[in-house]
Amino acid sequence: MNVLIAPDSFKDSLSALQVALCLKKGMEKILPDAEYVLVPMADGGEGTVEAMLTSVKGRIVKTSVHDPLMRRIDSFFGVTEEGNVAIIEMAAASGLELLRENERDPWITTSFGTGELIKAALNNHCTNIILGIGGSATNDAGAGMAMALGAKLNDDRNRPVSLGAGELNRIKTIDITEMDYRLLSTKVLVACDVTNPLTGSNGASKIYGPQKGADAAMVDKLDENLSLFAKRMKEQLGRDVEAMPGAGAAGGMGAGLMAFLGAKLLRGFDIVADITGLEQKIVLADVIITGEGKVDGQSQFGKTTAGVAQLAKKHKKPVILVAGTIGNGAELLYAHGIDAMFSIIDKPMTLDEALKTAPQLLEKMGERLGRLTLRMWREE
Repeated sequence: MNVLIAPDSFKDSLSALQVALCLKKGMEKILPDAEYVLVPMADGGEGTVEAMLTSVKGRIVKTSVHDPLMRRIDSFFGVTEEGNVAIIEMAAASGLELLRENERDPWITTSFGTGELIKAALNNHCTNIILGIGGSATNDAGAGMAMALGAKLNDDRNRPVSLGAGELNRIKTIDITEMDYRLLSTKVLVACDVTNPLTGSNGASKIYGPQKGADAAMVDKLDENLSLFAKRMKEQLGRDVEAMPGAGAAGGMGAGLMAFLGAKLLRGFDIVADITGLEQKIVLADVIITGEGKVDGQSQFGKTTAGVAQLAKKHKKPVILVAGTIGNGAELLYAHGIDAMFSIIDKPMTLDEALKTAPQLLEKMGERLGRLTLRMWREE
């Protein structure tokens, strides 16, 4: 029997690889002779590097960058075995999780550190970059990233503006003549699971600004600044990105990556599935186990579990979903290829208890899934 385990991470608890290993440990108690294939998944946020390098041989490169508030921190990115493909998480340099609750302020946070990660990848001779932009703390449309790579963003007196979204309205000229020349021969793919435009009622500031620390008044100013910056990019770079799907991702980072680096935005799940060879492994599997920390009605829209299920359904393979929490609307996933779903919670407990005991709960769930899978197998 071939068992494919392809979960996403359980946020604030376990990485996708840890989830897969716990489930495997439990299933092995019942199905010791089965062949287990682990394919940790991600959609562009935290865990993307680990997920990809688990399936594609490579190495972690450690480097020092600036965080969203320009404090020096240790960071990292991945390089595949071939040596020319870098896998970068924006969250590792410009992520919301790098800030305390009272430090969240999208008016001043910057994507400069993400630009430093890109530069470090170029220094490692990478000519292809896969950049996951989930979990950002910024709203500067990639201005900081561009500045880290050599772009000059100047005011009406030809002086460099400061970092942060609050300075975007002061930009009068954009000079990219001194941007790193290696970018011209570098292909950038962006893992992006949202289709929001840069500005407006469905734009970066209105939809994502509040979770990054913006109040209503700041949201309006951020949106105005992004609109002005988009106008400058259109005038001086010839890139009209304001209304493009995904431009509003990661505080407008989608727009900045398209305008400054000519990046292509793709669904995060699709990029990870392609790199890991997920579909080919599904074809060989007898049963597929997927999962994530919480599933609900929103999980059908580009989430890992729905993506795994849709590929499995294409090849008529059974899929079981495991979650910490099963919320309202989760039953909609049955139409996307999920055959059964189970919560790992086996008794009343607090969220803190669930997070702390997640490894044991997953292992127990793995054992139950082993029994279920064995029964299914025998009946066939």
